[in-house]
Amino acid sequence: MEQYRSPLIVYANFHSDMAVEVTAHDVLSRWAEQAPRKIWLMRPGDVLVTPVSLSTAFRGYAAELLRVPADSVTVVTVPPVRGVPMAEAVRRARLMDTLHSLTAERPGIQLLPVALDTSAVDFAARLGVPVAPYGPKGPKASALEAAYRLNTKNGFRAVAGELGIRLAPGEVCGGTNLSRTVRAMLARYERVAVKPDRSAGGYGLSFVSRTDPVPTPGERAGPWVVEQCLDAVRAVSVQMEAFPAGPRLLFSGEMRTTTGSFVGYVSPLEDRAGTFADELEHWGSALGRHLAAHGYVGPYGIDAVLASDGRLYATESNVRRTATITPWVMVDRLNRTGKLSDPAWLLGRGRSRAQHGFADAVGLLRAEELAWESSRGEGVVLYADAPADRRSWRYAVIGANRPRVTELEAALRNAMKLEVILG
Repeated sequence: MEQYRSPLIVYANFHSDMAVEVTAHDVLSRWAEQAPRKIWLMRPGDVLVTPVSLSTAFRGYAAELLRVPADSVTVVTVPPVRGVPMAEAVRRARLMDTLHSLTAERPGIQLLPVALDTSAVDFAARLGVPVAPYGPKGPKASALEAAYRLNTKNGFRAVAGELGIRLAPGEVCGGTNLSRTVRAMLARYERVAVKPDRSAGGYGLSFVSRTDPVPTPGERAGPWVVEQCLDAVRAVSVQMEAFPAGPRLLFSGEMRTTTGSFVGYVSPLEDRAGTFADELEHWGSALGRHLAAHGYVGPYGIDAVLASDGRLYATESNVRRTATITPWVMVDRLNRTGKLSDPAWLLGRGRSRAQHGFADAVGLLRAEELAWESSRGEGVVLYADAPADRRSWRYAVIGANRPRVTELEAALRNAMKLEVILG
């Protein structure tokens, strides 16, 4: 975020057709529950356009930790509309005039979307602002095409093959051939993963063994990807940023998953044996050069698994601002004094036995001396506002190293009586 000197419209367009079909409203709404965390990107003069409102307590908490005046950031809440992208929801809520006024008051303002989709580009044009960081000319059509393609399983498999990125054996098929393809793959492998072409976060993913019923496509005609289900030891990712001059490593880490769904993250990535971290970064660099050649500028990542055979296999690419990038920016900003030379951090979820309001939860952390303190260079941050049920909390833990953040997480779970959320 430091490279964007002008004011920003941070556009939390979770309701987008980039990762899944925009008709998957319930899935997109569940992801959009995390939109309040975009407050950690904000600087004075910025505007946050979000499908989910932010509590006053959370806004004050973030402003205090970031040392940003709470009233220096404008938040515009846009009620989502089933089956349409966020830009259409803005129009139906009659908020375009409001946003035009806000942009007119902020010369040089740019739009920073979560997902660089066609709707966001059109929305920026209607507002008369550039898409960050593409400048007045905007992103090339080839950049949008590359982003859409590489957010599909089929598109990533094709590009990975060109770039020498190792994948699990698999086949691409249409919906009419899904059952036949699954049977053929099960003749070779004991278990297969079945993935809709455009999916993320475990959406639509299923695992099928030889004793299970063969899946049917349902309403999804295809394409589909059917892969050998690997015996995964660890799930890892690398997050990078593409630039014309070459890709830049942001961070890497280990994903916490259950049945293919993301439930947490730990960074930095540990690879004591030196067997896979360099290879993962090499793959990320190759993908970044491919994206830059198509005009894409911005964040992207590769997810992979370390299999029991000791080799790394990529599973998908995500060409957008993923669930871990905003927390990474938050960690960097909170560590403004540089007390931590290379911070370790983790993201987790837990369900408290008792209900807590946001201010009460923060007060509990402070009373237990677990809350983030820049003077100590460690602590817990409730980075995603109070949950609707006042029990299902998302948190970040920051510290000097992985053993320390693990220790702090255990203390947090004890203090708030948190049970692990597995999905």
